[in-house]
Amino acid sequence: MRFFPPTCPRENCSRHIQRGFTLMELLVVMTIIALLSTVGIVGYRHSTKLSKESVLKENLFQIRHALEQYHADRSRYPSSLSDLRTKGYVREIPKDPMTNSSETWRTILEGADPDAPDAEPGIFDVRSGSQDISEDQVPYSDW
Repeated sequence: MRFFPPTCPRENCSRHIQRGFTLMELLVVMTIIALLSTVGIVGYRHSTKLSKESVLKENLFQIRHALEQYHADRSRYPSSLSDLRTKGYVREIPKDPMTNSSETWRTILEGADPDAPDAEPGIFDVRSGSQDISEDQVPYSDW
């Protein structure tokens, strides 16, 4: 024997079947999504900054190493960073990841040589051209 629920016209039924969501349910879901995306964006920016810092450390290491190799081979430092590229010490001057340019490196010249006062001073160190501050609260230009 089959059981069929009693049929009732829509206006006479005491229970209506609800279809869709209420405004409050939609607001709660949208709030949760907004909170989760905010946490995700903050985490993404933090990890992006840390990865740029590690690239900066590596690029500084590579340029400084090339400067020392140049000095060991020629007994003087190069007059410009492009000399490192033209003489074959690096394939290309790496970009500063904080400024996204290879032209913004801040070069530090060596002191005057008392034995050769007319000699052109060379670049013995390089720093980032960015004025931003790292996660360690140290300016990138001091690395």
